[in-house]
Amino acid sequence: MIRPTASTLTRFARVSTALACAFLVACSQPPVKSVPEGTAAVIEANRRADAYFRSGNLDAAARYYREAMRLARSIEDADSIAANAINLSIVYQRMGRSDGARASLDAVREQDGKLVFPPDRLAQVALRRAVLDMDEQKFPSAAGWVERAAAYCKNCPLSAGIHNVRAQLALEGGDIDNAIASGRAGLSASRSSGDRAETANALRVLGLAAIRTGDAAAAFGFLDEALVVDREIAVPRKIYLDLVALGRAKALGGDRKAALSYYERAFVVSDAARDSRGAAEARALIEAINERRDTDSSGTPAATVESHAGQ
Repeated sequence: MIRPTASTLTRFARVSTALACAFLVACSQPPVKSVPEGTAAVIEANRRADAYFRSGNLDAAARYYREAMRLARSIEDADSIAANAINLSIVYQRMGRSDGARASLDAVREQDGKLVFPPDRLAQVALRRAVLDMDEQKFPSAAGWVERAAAYCKNCPLSAGIHNVRAQLALEGGDIDNAIASGRAGLSASRSSGDRAETANALRVLGLAAIRTGDAAAAFGFLDEALVVDREIAVPRKIYLDLVALGRAKALGGDRKAALSYYERAFVVSDAARDSRGAAEARALIEAINERRDTDSSGTPAATVESHAGQ
């Protein structure tokens, strides 16, 4: 999840190091200066929210992200307000509460009148709105938000993500050439910056584009590489998406047994992550494969396997 920047954490230590060492007796870091009480409270609420999110307890995660936002407002910490608003939006989207996901982002505005939000955070919020619109198939609106994100992002770390969302939108619109071009740009940018999550996203969208063109072998290559990255960074939702797409690639190539295996793995992952939406989608794919197998055994030609998958 998104965390406040180093400046927000009073420039004491990198957030990733602080979290990784939180429960260790000693870390190879210099002593950390005392954190102001208000900032410490924001950090603690954010830490609890992250832990609940990772465990799949979305209600508790939302509660603590709201608390982190409240505490950040009390000390007028614009960066922390933005970071936790984005995180809360992600949690609400996972819960299927699209209105809440949008409303949480209203806390971050370019001209708030009181607080000045960093351009990078405004870019993140715009990209988050694009993702929400894409999830609801509001593609023209999503495209507009992506371009707003790009306008805010001047040499910011989001360039790979912006390319990848553009690729997904092109794919949804049936523009395979632009999907591939944007996906390749996203892959290049993410590898240059070392952003492994966006590297996996780019590989996934290139795999889905290959499925659309009917190239099962190329699709499998991209998607299998994406799965390796997503398993290394341990993001259940992305692992689920990779497994479903790999199943579709195998189904496209005519290997239904392998496709079923990937769908079953996707179900286990989503069920363990308490992702009810993902579990339901995986179950439907499993049932569809089994129905086709039953139809084949009866002598009736099976339906053509769908060659694409949504994000």
